[in-house]
Amino acid sequence: MSNPEEIPSRLKGKNIARLVCCVLGVGSLVAWNAMLTITDYYYQVFPKYHPSRVLTIVYQLVANVFISTLAYKEAKLNTRFRNILGYSLYTGGTFCLIILDLASHGSGSVGAYIVLCLIVALFGLADAFVQGGMVGDLSFMCPEFIQAFMGGLGIAGALTSGLRLITKAIFDKSSDGLRKGALLFIGIATLIELGCLILYVTVFAKLPIVKYYRSKAGKEGAKSVAADLAAAGLQEQAQQVQQMDETKITRLTKKQLLHQNIDHGMNLFLIYVVTLSIFPGFLYENTGEHRLGDWYAPVLIAMYNVWDSIARFIPSIKILSMESRKWITGCVITRFLLVPAFYFTAKYADQGWMIFLTSFLGLSNGYLTVCIFSIAPKGYNGPDSNALGNLLCVFLLGGIFAGVCLGWLWLIGNGSF
Repeated sequence: MSNPEEIPSRLKGKNIARLVCCVLGVGSLVAWNAMLTITDYYYQVFPKYHPSRVLTIVYQLVANVFISTLAYKEAKLNTRFRNILGYSLYTGGTFCLIILDLASHGSGSVGAYIVLCLIVALFGLADAFVQGGMVGDLSFMCPEFIQAFMGGLGIAGALTSGLRLITKAIFDKSSDGLRKGALLFIGIATLIELGCLILYVTVFAKLPIVKYYRSKAGKEGAKSVAADLAAAGLQEQAQQVQQMDETKITRLTKKQLLHQNIDHGMNLFLIYVVTLSIFPGFLYENTGEHRLGDWYAPVLIAMYNVWDSIARFIPSIKILSMESRKWITGCVITRFLLVPAFYFTAKYADQGWMIFLTSFLGLSNGYLTVCIFSIAPKGYNGPDSNALGNLLCVFLLGGIFAGVCLGWLWLIGNGSF
């Protein structure tokens, strides 16, 4: 069994590696969060097409189909190529959003909407590559790395919300200000994705502590790390890993891993069913008119993202980390009370209560997610940790997709569909 805490004292760079993991986490979600955060612009351009709901379904449908396939084949995949391809798709996709808007002059034509959906599908494909690839890779390293990566996912939301509010404020009074702000915002997101691609290709694999964990996983039979070992200058060991006899590799089947971790998988699924049935569609379309006007939805999205980001770093403080599987399951089930709470708050309460509820939704989402991903891989060797990380991502994305689909139920009785 692998113990991530047993790190040779001579190895340095743990804090740098945590920082890189955090930045890579930002890059793995900033493109999609950018899409969510400028949805107010897409509602202006495509008012009849429910962009927050439709684009989310397109994204998650593609992501779920491919993450399931990749998780099944994870042991035979080149993780380095998988992650590089994912970050490349993110970079190219965000740049294509700018090209599309400039080419269509911000028109709300059906053709432009179809192309927009295709670009979002690219983001879903990239998510399937990066999410499972990075989580599987970090699962056989120390828990702080996957906590940092998950924290980066939260920071991506908070960063995009903050930048969106700034760009919206800058162009609020100018002609065509919403469009200008959205274009500037997407341009920033493109640069962030490009930076993450460069960081992963040139820096991450060469960090001493990362080389140590990948070398250890390779000796345990994780062939997915071979290309990363070669990129780090360990060509001889990379060849040994590739030539390793499959019959001598000790690893659990995926069925055994699922049986041992079904509670973790179902908890992740249910966390995101609740979250995505409310966020972002309900917050954009079902919260009514308030004093904040067209700032209301962006503020709600920002509050969710800020608290989700903060919560993802809480488990890194050991005394505040929840490791009891029963307690985690209890908290996950209790979150279902948020659904009626949002319904009655939207119908009878003011914007202050809605902001509070949205903040709690983000806080509980981020905290429980990181707790599960931190404790689940403990006690497994490299190949099994990688496989488990990929399987948990399947449950997570499955929960997101189910939540997005259930989010359409809020439209029942609204007079339009």
